[in-house]
Amino acid sequence: LPDGTNRTSIPLNIENKTVILVDDVLYTGRSIRAAMDALIDRGRPASIQLVVLVDRGHRELPIKADYVGKNIPSARHESVKVRLKEVDGTDEVVIIKTPLKGNKPEIDKE
Repeated sequence: LPDGTNRTSIPLNIENKTVILVDDVLYTGRSIRAAMDALIDRGRPASIQLVVLVDRGHRELPIKADYVGKNIPSARHESVKVRLKEVDGTDEVVIIKTPLKGNKPEIDKE
């Protein structure tokens, strides 16, 4: 699409079904809200449950995960990345601290 967004394709009937959304990192809640809007545009599920590997806090929307792998408090200036063995060759959660001018990023692994 011209504005850089992706078209959502859901080949299943979600009407009156329980839908489980899975996300790697829950932060502001905006991407989950967009996913929920896309689901509701395609039908009315009986319920939507949210599973996240990492909840880092700093919610801007009233969204709460039903299942959380790990709560990792972080600062807003930090970035949290989940790496999976099947994709990245290793299973780890990485916290990247935004560098001050002229410094290299600092990386903490969980």
